[in-house]
Amino acid sequence: MSILIWIISGILAGWLAGVIVKGNGFGLLGDLIVGLIGGVIGGWLAGLLGLQAGSWLGQILVAALGGVVFVVILRAIRRL
Repeated sequence: MSILIWIISGILAGWLAGVIVKGNGFGLLGDLIVGLIGGVIGGWLAGLLGLQAGSWLGQILVAALGGVVFVVILRAIRRL
């Protein structure tokens, strides 16, 4: 069951990152991938800052912020 929650939170985080950054989005699968990679990036960045998300909502927000970082990096690379 936890894998399903990871997938759902990854989709939500990817969608939220797309809304924050503004753009066309990446579709369902792309949002899932952005959310999952964003979760890793966000978790890493939160760890560097000494922060920890304890709740499900906090984890989604951390993943979304990591997703925003990831989307900004992707768009910068795409422009090159």
